[in-house]
Amino acid sequence: MPKLPRISGKEFVKILEKHGYRTDHQTGSHIILRQVLPPFRRATVPNHSELSKGTLRALLRQTGIDKDELSKY
Repeated sequence: MPKLPRISGKEFVKILEKHGYRTDHQTGSHIILRQVLPPFRRATVPNHSELSKGTLRALLRQTGIDKDELSKY
């Protein structure tokens, strides 16, 4: 099981865009993305220089992205 990489919020937004998410809007330091195709999931990514492990793990679970896929980027 690979370790979670340390990535920023903007880097994670780029990964989500490759998985069919588009930026909907930004409120303060949080970027809200929405999936283009069904099931139209919504993800809120904090625009921080480094995402904490728990936040990253929760975002991966919400978006359906596997930890192994994250290591490709």
